[in-house]
Amino acid sequence: MSQPQRILSGIQPSGRLHLGNYFGAIREHVRLQEQGESYYFIADYHALTSLRDAKALRAHILDTAVTYLACGLDPARAVLFRQSDVPEVTELTWLLLSVSPMAMLENAVSYKDKVARGIPAEAGLFTYPVLMAADILAQDTDVVPVGRDQVQHVEIARDLAAKFNRDYGAEVFRVPDYRLGEAPYVPGTDGAKMSKSYGNTIEIFSEGKELEKAVMGIKTDSATPADKKDPEASTIYRLYALVASPAERDAMADRFRAGGLGYGEAKKALLGKVNEVFADVRARARALRADPSRVEETLRRGAERARANARAVLHRARTACGLS
Repeated sequence: MSQPQRILSGIQPSGRLHLGNYFGAIREHVRLQEQGESYYFIADYHALTSLRDAKALRAHILDTAVTYLACGLDPARAVLFRQSDVPEVTELTWLLLSVSPMAMLENAVSYKDKVARGIPAEAGLFTYPVLMAADILAQDTDVVPVGRDQVQHVEIARDLAAKFNRDYGAEVFRVPDYRLGEAPYVPGTDGAKMSKSYGNTIEIFSEGKELEKAVMGIKTDSATPADKKDPEASTIYRLYALVASPAERDAMADRFRAGGLGYGEAKKALLGKVNEVFADVRARARALRADPSRVEETLRRGAERARANARAVLHRARTACGLS
């Protein structure tokens, strides 16, 4: 009988998670726990390239773990762990750096984009793709679910795995593949892609006045309620379509096209659906935050499983290099 595919993905603990994170990654990760042996890590080593506040990092790690568990990740079916609890990846990173072509790192899109935006070109940022490759290869990963903007990172992991195997004449690393997710484009409150860096998010656990302020603050054009509108051009409708049933989505689209639906009424409908869809998630999150030791135990058990995999991979790599 063939072994189930091992799936791996990670998420940076860089702040409170929002609807873009949920529909772009978390929902897909929860679904994938039914389809293979799933490993998900909270990428706190990666976060150090941009976050220099220890208290904030610890809080973000807990919040990320709570979010995944509250959204349906089942520790009995998927492994959730903190990246820094698997220190083997740092040694693997060095072994991979020893075979990493400089041109490969210089051409990494993530590095070039951040430098173009004026972010300091520190070594951590430059070697970020190699640490990511170590994360992937340390778990003998078969498949990495990614968005299109992350494909290059998996390709780098593939190239480094193959080069290391070739250079040392041993089948040390399993060469992973990527799977493009079906994540929708999630617009922020200003119409641009929802992102913490743009300050346009609707947070998963936001509620009450905070949530109302975010939703009612969605930017709109000058169309009146009586005007006919294109629903696909409306940020309100595009967000509503993510949380509503097909029938509800179609009904709002019809009202936009026919005229008679004002933006204020549409925002209230969106607010109601967000509250409805995430009510149970928020309740589970409150229970988890009230018992942080339960969350820590989940991360500890996850790290035990992830470290067992990483130790075996590191042993193969050290043996191939002559270090064992």
